[in-house]
Formats: sequence, C-alpha cells, structure tokens
Amino acid sequence: MTKTQSRARTRKAGNSKAPAAEPATPEMTRRRLLGRLGYGALGVAAFGGAGIWGTRHVQAINAEHDLSRVGQGVPTVVQIHDPQCPVCMALQKQTRKALRGIDEQDLLYLIASIRTAEGSAFAGRFGVPHVTLLLFDGQGELRQTLRGPQEAEHLRPIFESLGRRG
Repeated sequence: MTKTQSRARTRKAGNSKAPAAEPATPEMTRRRLLGRLGYGALGVAAFGGAGIWGTRHVQAINAEHDLSRVGQGVPTVVQIHDPQCPVCMALQKQTRKALRGIDEQDLLYLIASIRTAEGSAFAGRFGVPHVTLLLFDGQGELRQTLRGPQEAEHLRPIFESLGRRG
C-alpha cells in the first residue's frame, strides 16, 4: 500500500482530522488602531458639521417665514410665494440676488407661503396672489406692491430706497 492510499483510507475511517485553518486576520497593531481611531474621529466631525449646518439652515428658514417680524422697526420685503410655482421660484432667486450686500438690519426678506395657513391669510389680508412682493416700512405700513416676475437690476434700487426710508 502506498502512502497516498494509506492517507485516503485513514480519512475514510475518520481517524484523522484535518488541522483547523487559522483566521487570516492580521494582528491589531498600534498603528492600525490609531488609524481606525482617526477615521472614527473624522466621521464624528463630519456628522457633527452636517448636524450644525442642518440646524442653522432650518433656523434660517423658520426666521424667513416668521411674518410677525413685519413692523418691528426694520423695513421688510415679503414675497407671497407658492413653493410649487416656477415663476415664484424665479422671483425668489431674483429677489435674493437683488438683496445681496444689503444687511438684514437694514432690510428684512420674508416669505409668506400660500401653502401655509399663516402665509395664505397674510396674502388674503392684502388681496394679492402669489408672485408678488409687498414692501413695508419699519412700522409695518405697506409702501409698495410689485406684481409678477421682476429682474434683480430693477429690484435693487427699489430695495435700497426702502431701506433708506425705513
């Protein structure tokens, strides 16, 4: 009997067990541990930064929709807005462009969404549809109404004038 036949016979009989394979995981070294801790710290910083940005973004949106700020001493532009209307979105973009460089202490920009009860009531109080800008002085008196699409170049001097009058 050859050696190979003998091994085969022994395996059939179940007398011999094959050696257990060792796991192929490398040993955890200090360098590897510090690398993983670095990635963990980076992940925590990324999620933390995203959380802070998200919180500030939500706060800014809430402040922009707070219509009780009209008449609080700062001239205000209120856009009557439908978030599903492409013309409203274009007006919002042009309004924001015109407001660049104007400090919020000089002129507020607020949004009255007609999709909310408060925004719809606000628009109804002044009898205006969406795609409209209402310009208020610091005491909350309506000074001007701009209906329809507007270009930033047209809006900028109007906003600057409103800000100076207060």
